[in-house]
Amino acid sequence: MPESYGFTNAMGFPILSLILYIPLIGALFLIFFVSKEKTDLIRWFANIVAFVDMVLSLWLIPYYDSGKLTMQFFERFSWIPSLGIQYFLGVDGISFLLILLTTVLGFIAILSSWNAIQTRVKEYYVFMLILQTGMLGVFMALDFILFYIFWEVMLVPMYFLIGVWGGPRKLYAAIKFFLYTFLGSVLMLLGILVLYFYNHSVSHVYTFDVLQLMKVGFPRDIQFWAFLAFFVAFAVKVPMFPFHTWLPDAHVEAPTAGSVILAGVLLKMGTYGFVRFSLPFFPDATQKLLPWMIMLSVIGIIYGALVAMMQPDMKKLIAYSSVSHLGFCMLGVFSLNEPGLNGAMIVMISHGLSTGALFLIVGQIYERRHTRMIKDFGGLSTPMPVYAAMYGIITMASLGLPGLSGFIGEFLVLQGAWLNSAYRWAAFFAASGMVLGAAYMLWLYQRVMFGKVEGENASLSDLSLREKWTLIPLILMAFWIGIYPSPFLRIMEKPVKFIVNAVSTDTEPMRASGQP
Repeated sequence: MPESYGFTNAMGFPILSLILYIPLIGALFLIFFVSKEKTDLIRWFANIVAFVDMVLSLWLIPYYDSGKLTMQFFERFSWIPSLGIQYFLGVDGISFLLILLTTVLGFIAILSSWNAIQTRVKEYYVFMLILQTGMLGVFMALDFILFYIFWEVMLVPMYFLIGVWGGPRKLYAAIKFFLYTFLGSVLMLLGILVLYFYNHSVSHVYTFDVLQLMKVGFPRDIQFWAFLAFFVAFAVKVPMFPFHTWLPDAHVEAPTAGSVILAGVLLKMGTYGFVRFSLPFFPDATQKLLPWMIMLSVIGIIYGALVAMMQPDMKKLIAYSSVSHLGFCMLGVFSLNEPGLNGAMIVMISHGLSTGALFLIVGQIYERRHTRMIKDFGGLSTPMPVYAAMYGIITMASLGLPGLSGFIGEFLVLQGAWLNSAYRWAAFFAASGMVLGAAYMLWLYQRVMFGKVEGENASLSDLSLREKWTLIPLILMAFWIGIYPSPFLRIMEKPVKFIVNAVSTDTEPMRASGQP
């Protein structure tokens, strides 16, 4: 961990801050310098900003050293010294992959909004860009207060995206999303303050430095209550059963790009929180509460799949499928071994790609028919063969077909659950969730794509060039992860080993040293 202020990377400038604030600067430029009547200029500008941000994040790849355990691309400056608050950014293999996922999906979501948003265009793109900064900040922050600020900043633009550009029940969905997440956030802040004041009581130093606090080794009673405080915040965001009820409403009412970001990135903040904070900070509490965590994960897998099978709305079906897929993530996380954690991370990335693509696919057909009801479709493969082909590939990735991204992640999660001998039963139930997932995804595809094409469906136009290019990168990534996942596993290897060691039953040596 760097002791001096400044930034550390081979590029010679604070690259993380640049990636973090380019969307925010773009939003401020739109607010102050672009008239709301110039809608085409606003669209072009927002897309260019998101594209530049994505390219800058991809520029990190050759500079990232997967052989190091330490955080990389440090940026550390004093902010409020009297309270021990710093401007402290850095990434490891886990946050690095999530940053790339955020910038790629952010650009694709903004690109997909070109024709979908026709009212309050300026405000829409401003909120999309601010949301991008909030999400990136969550994955970069290494100071608890900075992390909390970005966690809260993200709520506001998503609230307005749902509440202004959403469907008929948009206000209900937006308020429900905000209240659920805000309640969890308040409890997390209390947990952060407990860690902060306990550290001061033993070290006489006020600090919110995540890496410094990770070294402390908190007593078991503090671990237990702090774990629960963080658990509520992260479980709502995942969302774990029974904290999931806001998600279907938010997904159904959100505009297409909002659903893409919600499923692709926002849900990953909860799983990231468990991996980054709950496991290494509270190893004893994690072990004590492990049976409950495993049980809730398995219930989420089965419940999400069963409810998805009953949905008449395409978007709601995909929303409940997210509850099931994120249950797989949590099962991998709480397997507390390397295959499980690796699998959880791959499922996170794969779910972001495949479910983001599924919401794009639903949005594309909604723009043509203005309905998402499954019964209103049938035989779309005849007028829309390209659409059918891309939809088919993404469906196979989502249900876990070998050779696509969903398979490798779910396989590793099952391996991790099986290796934890006390919870092998969880692997059995999770495998049955995979079968149910294949059932509802294939049934949806069959009802929408095949059969007799009638009425308006017969004259639907196939995908435009722009619509194809919102899906092609996601399809290519799904094949890459499914066929050759080694680069992704190599990037995660060091931080995953650190977390497994930190939460193992013999944790004292690791907690004494902390992450470098």
